[in-house]
Amino acid sequence: MTSTHFPALRGALLALLAAILFGASTPFLQRAGEGLGAFTTAALLYGGAALMGALLRQPVEREAALRRADLPRLGWMALFGAGIGPVALAWGLQHTSGTSGSLMLALEAVFTALLARALYREVMDHRVWAAVGLLLAGGIVLVLDRGRSSGTQLLGLLAVLAATAAWGVDNTLSRALAERDPGQVVLGKSLLGAAVTAALAWAAQEPLPTWGTALAVVAIGASGYGLSLRLYLLAQRAFGAARTGSVFAFAPFIGAVLAVALGDRSLSWGMAAGGALMLAGVALHLMESHAHEHAHDTLEHEHAHRHDDGHHDHAHPTMPAGEHSHRHRHAPLRHAHPHVPDAHHAHRH
Repeated sequence: MTSTHFPALRGALLALLAAILFGASTPFLQRAGEGLGAFTTAALLYGGAALMGALLRQPVEREAALRRADLPRLGWMALFGAGIGPVALAWGLQHTSGTSGSLMLALEAVFTALLARALYREVMDHRVWAAVGLLLAGGIVLVLDRGRSSGTQLLGLLAVLAATAAWGVDNTLSRALAERDPGQVVLGKSLLGAAVTAALAWAAQEPLPTWGTALAVVAIGASGYGLSLRLYLLAQRAFGAARTGSVFAFAPFIGAVLAVALGDRSLSWGMAAGGALMLAGVALHLMESHAHEHAHDTLEHEHAHRHDDGHHDHAHPTMPAGEHSHRHRHAPLRHAHPHVPDAHHAHRH
């Protein structure tokens, strides 16, 4: 089983690991962040993510460094992904069950896929559209089910929905930075997000957390947001924004199962039906297969790469071992092989 025959495999595994970390963070956050203000929660989460980003930075000969021109995009990512998203999620989790809130996060994949199609023209065949439709149907079932249970729970679920939309925008913006050092991207985005939400927490006069609560939320942020985001960026690099978002939709099921294991007894037939529709959508999207003859135009860029992938055959005085980063040029090429919309396969269809 090689990347030549299964080009989506590496990206899928990276996205799945990111999903496990993020999905597990949701029920833990609901418990650890109880009583905290939404802005304070977001600031602590991204403080932890910033610490993880600092630890994961790579030397410039291994990964392409962020540039000054990337800062505006990084700022927008911080606004949507580290500001609006976690604040809406923190408020929503305080007003709905951990199980339904976790399942609703699967709709992040819908927003990501649609935006990736609109902005990056990523290929979406009938199977992908059917998967998006199943995810959307599952989300509608969840909203209807929670609306019958309690108006307050419905508002909480709608806040989680707003968080998924914000993270969908963030995911789409981050696609253009997937070739940069993911540790630097995590660090930059998280520092900006933590600074803004900490200032808002101070302005709103939210109560200060205890040391134990603060350390718990920071730890959740380091793993469920910092390390998860690094893996997510690597997955986007491997097989595009839409597919990464679809595999990442496993996160809500991980979170929902863990919430039930931790004692959440809010599971209903409506929630089970919504979850089943969403799971079917994820499975359908992963069955996609895409291969045809395509042309590569002349391309010059910088990113981490290796010389055994069929696309990097440029010469070195001394051939580096494994992945390395430098500016390089691709000559025009026409060939056929299974592929996904990574940095080298953004061609039109």
